[in-house]
Amino acid sequence: MTRVAAIDCGTNSIRLLVADCDPATGELVELDRRMTVVRLGQGVDKTGRLAPEALERTFAACREYAAVIAELGARRVRFVATSASRDAENREDFVRGVLDILGVEPEVISGDQEAEFSFTGATMELTGTDHLEKPFLVVDIGGGSTEFVVGEERVRAARSVDVGCVRMTERHLVVDGVVTDPPSEAQIAAIRADIEAALDLAAQTVPLAEARTLVGLAGSVTTVAAIALGLERYESAAIHHARIPYAQVREISERMLTTTHAERAAIPVMHPGRVDVIGAGALVLRAIMERTGATEVVVSEHDILDGIAIKTAQEAEAEQGRV
Repeated sequence: MTRVAAIDCGTNSIRLLVADCDPATGELVELDRRMTVVRLGQGVDKTGRLAPEALERTFAACREYAAVIAELGARRVRFVATSASRDAENREDFVRGVLDILGVEPEVISGDQEAEFSFTGATMELTGTDHLEKPFLVVDIGGGSTEFVVGEERVRAARSVDVGCVRMTERHLVVDGVVTDPPSEAQIAAIRADIEAALDLAAQTVPLAEARTLVGLAGSVTTVAAIALGLERYESAAIHHARIPYAQVREISERMLTTTHAERAAIPVMHPGRVDVIGAGALVLRAIMERTGATEVVVSEHDILDGIAIKTAQEAEAEQGRV
């Protein structure tokens, strides 16, 4: 086993996984997994720059994660940055800050690389599952982008599109700096139009209609699942591999878009950082299911973090073998 630390810094949250990993089988023994909502992508869609306060929130989380990594003694650390830092003009400020705190330079990966990591993490436990039909369509609904990847044991096609819960919220639901609560029908229609255009774009590369099992990742999907399951608190074990039917996804999507901030915040499993963006995120999931004809979504708590950890352990062993 190789002890590695994987960090995934997205548009809405930054997450850490420290695990012992078998490079040959991909088996992971989780030592620590945590998530902090930092909203790194605050305003990026409009300004093209990372806001100073967003950077400071992110660096504060990095300091916390650095202490955890040191305590657990990870042999290799890998920091992957996704949508917001790809889009930002001042991403060098972000890179320097992370390097100073963690001693590693963040890899600002492409959408296609993000999709491959997500597919590896999400399907490593599913490839031998007889009752789930292949090919899989893995969808990772993030804050700034959504990744689509189709494959069996390996990736066959992947595409990243600029539709995510934060980007859609900021683009269509924020008026004079305030999130519309609840949104108007016209605002919802505008989000839906962007999602449909993004699905058209994804379908040019990824054969969406060929998928037989839809696998959903990231906070919007897991939050919808937690609500559908009626959980009183967030329980990862209950959510992982839960199968949520389309009818429930549709109902929850409608509820998230017609209730107030206070009503959404009162849902026991709702993370405070998702209260304003869950409506857009749930709508993205619903639209994907309608476009593909999926009758259910299989929810995975294993995602890009697990994929990063597996690949990092494999690379560490390969380097050791060359020495």
